[in-house]
Amino acid sequence: MHKEKFVFAQLVSFMDNFKFRRIVAKYNGDHYVKKFSCWNQLLVLMFGQLSNRESLRDLIVATEAHKSKAYHLGFGINVTRSNLSKANQNRDYRIFEEFAYFMVEQARAKRINDVFKIGGNVYAFDSTTIDLCLSVFWWAKFRKTKGGIKVHTLYDLETQIPAFFHITTASVHDMNVMDKIPYEPGAYYIFDRGYNDYKRLYNIHTIGSYFIVRAKTNVQIKATLWKRKLPKNVLSDSRGMFTCYKSSRVYTDEVRKVIYWDDEQQRQFIFLTNARNLTALQVANLYKNRWQIELFFKWLKQHLKIKKFWGDTENAVRIQIYSAIITYCLVAIVQHDMKIERTTYEVLQILSISLTDTASLKDLYDKSNFNNVKEQDGLSEPNLFNF
Repeated sequence: MHKEKFVFAQLVSFMDNFKFRRIVAKYNGDHYVKKFSCWNQLLVLMFGQLSNRESLRDLIVATEAHKSKAYHLGFGINVTRSNLSKANQNRDYRIFEEFAYFMVEQARAKRINDVFKIGGNVYAFDSTTIDLCLSVFWWAKFRKTKGGIKVHTLYDLETQIPAFFHITTASVHDMNVMDKIPYEPGAYYIFDRGYNDYKRLYNIHTIGSYFIVRAKTNVQIKATLWKRKLPKNVLSDSRGMFTCYKSSRVYTDEVRKVIYWDDEQQRQFIFLTNARNLTALQVANLYKNRWQIELFFKWLKQHLKIKKFWGDTENAVRIQIYSAIITYCLVAIVQHDMKIERTTYEVLQILSISLTDTASLKDLYDKSNFNNVKEQDGLSEPNLFNF
C-alpha cells in the first residue's frame, strides 16, 4: 500500500482530469479502449518529458522499472512499447492540442501581469525549426535530402506563456502563418525581419492592433513628420508613406519609422510600427524583449524532449509537442500556486530525480539542496519564470 502520494502524482493533481476526459469524449479517443487510455498515454509522455528520456525504448525501460508503482503514478498497468507506439500513431492529436490550449489559458490567467504598462497585451511571434531525418519522417520534406518541421509560436511576453502555436513542415514560409494568428484589438505584436509582409501588417493595422517589426535596410519611406528632440540612442523618429510601388499599394496609411543605436551590440536597428502612442525608446525596448521567445525555444528543446521524437508519423510528432507544451504550462502553474522561489531549471532538475519519491512537493523545494545546481553542472539556463 502506498499511503503517501508520489511526487509525479502530486504534480498531476494540478491538472483538470475532468476537462481532459470531456475532450477525449469529444473526439472518441477512448472508444474501444479497454486498458491504455488517453489519460494514461498523456501521463506516460509527461513522465518521459520530466525524467529526460531520450527515446521510446528509454521511456519504456523507465516505466517498466516502476511497474509496481504504475497505478499510483497514473500510467495504468499496460504500458508497453507497442501500446504507446500505437496510441501515438493512431489517437487524434487534437485531443492533446485542445488540452494544451486549455492549460495555456489556465497558466496565463494565473500569471497575468502588466509588465510594460502600455494598455494592451504584448506578444512576440516567431518559429523554431526542428530538423528531421527525411528517410524516416518522409512526410516532413523540407529540401531534397532534408526533413523538418516548424513550431510557429505566439508568445505572451508578460506572462511568459505561449498563447498560440501552429505546427507545419519546415517548407512553409514564416510569413504565411501570420494569417493564422488570433489577433486582439489593442494588443501589440512584435516580429523579426522575416515578417516584412506589408499587406499582412496592414491587416493588423486595420483591425486596431499594433505591430513592431524590424525593417529591412532597403525600406523606402517618404517622411512627412519628424520628431525633433530625440532621446539618447534614438537616431530618427519619423512618419511617412511607402514610396515603393508594391508596398504603397498594400499599405495605404502612414507608418512610423524608428532608427535606434544599440550600445551593447554596436549596431543600428530600424523598426517599423503603427503605434504612435509609444515613445521611440519603448518601441526599441519591446523589440529587445522579443528575444524572450528565443529563450523559450531554447528552454523547450533542452528540457522538454522535442529534439528526438518517440514516433515517426506526423500524428505522433504533434502529440509529443503538445504534451511538451502541457508539461511546460503545468510547471508554470505549480510554480505560481506553490510560490516556489526557484528557477525553472532548478524545478525541473529536482523533479527529474524525485518523480517517484513520496515527499510532499512543498518539502521537496524547501529542503532540497539545489541552490548551486547551475554552477555544479556548469550550465547557465534562461530563467523564464522569475519576476
